[in-house]
Amino acid sequence: MASLKELRNRISSVKNTQKITRAMQMVAAAKLRRAQEAAEAARPYAARMSGVLANLSAGMEGRDGAPELMVGTGKDDTHLLIVATSERGLCGGFNSSIVRLAREEIIRLQGQGKTVKILPVGKKGRDQLKRLYSDLFVDFVDLSEVKQVAFSNADGIASQVLSLFEAGEFDVCTLFYSEFESVVTQIPTALQLIPARIEAVEGAEDESVDLGGAAYEYEPEETDILKELLPRNIAVQIFRGLLENSASEQGARMSAMDNATRNAGEMIDKLTITYNRSRQAQITKELIEIISGAEAL
Repeated sequence: MASLKELRNRISSVKNTQKITRAMQMVAAAKLRRAQEAAEAARPYAARMSGVLANLSAGMEGRDGAPELMVGTGKDDTHLLIVATSERGLCGGFNSSIVRLAREEIIRLQGQGKTVKILPVGKKGRDQLKRLYSDLFVDFVDLSEVKQVAFSNADGIASQVLSLFEAGEFDVCTLFYSEFESVVTQIPTALQLIPARIEAVEGAEDESVDLGGAAYEYEPEETDILKELLPRNIAVQIFRGLLENSASEQGARMSAMDNATRNAGEMIDKLTITYNRSRQAQITKELIEIISGAEAL
């Protein structure tokens, strides 16, 4: 059995840890509000962009000259997976759930004989994936110095992806991130960016506007507009994914630190009971020795 001094030191250590986890929980709660507001503000813009592109792509059906970003290269031999995770840990299973989804996709693609390339965004995803798939990395995006994600960060990633696509390095590109739903629920998501899977998002169009069955007319042509909007859409979707990740990370960290604080409290209670029992047993033993010694005189 541990001595009283060891128990006191352990109780003190757990109390210090509890203070740290409680402080991290409060910091995550403060950051979560801003991150959640940013993620929710980006959703309507991304939905509207998808709605516009869906309308444009519908007019391109059956026509020649459609951009490769929309229709693809005509094959799917090489896949680029953008795995976006956090730069820091202590956020429960947030990073592991994203990496698990990406790993399942890697196994599925390799089982079909496809070539897989990985572009990790964030240290935690890179560290988990490099154990088995370091030879598949094409680059690494480090956002550890970025305090708040901006569109310029997503635009830089999009430019790198577009450069690889123009160089013929891959045929299909998929983004992996975690969509924020609540503090306790974050949904790992895979979104195909190239070729664009554009669907009209529910709520993207204002239902209060009655177009009276009028047809859209574009100036310049749909092809020219798509050539401008499709690269921008990639940056927008990556930006949305990074914002969703930021909110999901803070929500997962808040939940994880709350659980850690509760567990530390339970451990302190158990250690305190053990300490009191040991102390009482030691006092009883000393009293018995004193009484036995007095009786022997």
